Amino acid sequence: MATLRHSYIAGVGHYVPSRVVKNAELEPMMNTSDAWIQERTGIQERRWFEEGTDTTANMAANASRKALEMAGVEANDVQMIVFATLSPDYFFPGSGVLLQRELGITNNCPALDVRNQCSGFVYALSVADQFIRTGMYDTVLVVGSEIHSSGLDKSPNGRGVAVIFGDGAGAVVLRPSTEEGQGILSTHLHSQGEFAEELIVKEPSSNRDNRNQRMMENEQDLYPFMNGQNVFKHAVVRFPQVIKEALDQNGYQPQDVDMLIPHQANLRITQYVQQKMGLTDDKVFSNIQRYGNTTAASVPLALSEAVQEGKIKRGDLVCLAAFGSGFTWASALIKW
Repeated sequence: MATLRHSYIAGVGHYVPSRVVKNAELEPMMNTSDAWIQERTGIQERRWFEEGTDTTANMAANASRKALEMAGVEANDVQMIVFATLSPDYFFPGSGVLLQRELGITNNCPALDVRNQCSGFVYALSVADQFIRTGMYDTVLVVGSEIHSSGLDKSPNGRGVAVIFGDGAGAVVLRPSTEEGQGILSTHLHSQGEFAEELIVKEPSSNRDNRNQRMMENEQDLYPFMNGQNVFKHAVVRFPQVIKEALDQNGYQPQDVDMLIPHQANLRITQYVQQKMGLTDDKVFSNIQRYGNTTAASVPLALSEAVQEGKIKRGDLVCLAAFGSGFTWASALIKW
């Protein structure tokens, strides 16, 4: 009988821009306050990119180099790139090929871009996991990288969304293993398109005649719109559901989880999920206080920090979970 392959995370890495933007800096431009922001989101500061220094692709490259080093593989050993982002460097081509170029990969490996917003990294991880499980590839680089700060409405009109988002990148290297019960045990992906317009950036839209002109006429649609109450209401339901789905499939209970890495959307959402699952503070990792919501970068950035800080060790049961625009939601259960 053939031995079943699993994928495991052999290396992690992250990168954030050097510019730190504290809540106090947003107060005059958005007519807000540090207390207001922290009460609603838990965020104290975030990182904003610097033009000419940071791009979506080179932030991804910085994170990827760290992940590759930890995994002990060279850039040209990468057989596939899966790149999750909603903020690509160009309208096209996608940032996957730009990352390939940044890393100096010359083996013509495929580069796939994933557009699932806040759930993007877990979706991308699931895609990469399948390629390794089937034996098609042995080394896959999975990345989430975002620059939000250049596309936010930083006026009082846009503060409800603009205070939330930050910039950053995270990466992992997947490799195969035949060790029973090790690595990515399962991934679970869902969507519910009827709520697509509840969290959206409408422009630029390709379904408008003379779309560039229409984009200029509908400037407000260039900025993110979020029905915050509805997003919160669905998130606190979908997070526990998709985590339970992963645990049930693999015969675990919530108390078996050693570390939950949720998408860093809102500290209140994370705290609700933690309470619902009955997890202690040491079993849930949050860094939204320092980085805000970095969308597809959120989960790998948090995972990399948790590993770096020694909060995840070999044999731990780790759950990744995300919810966001689409609506989409996803989870991955990992035996580290």
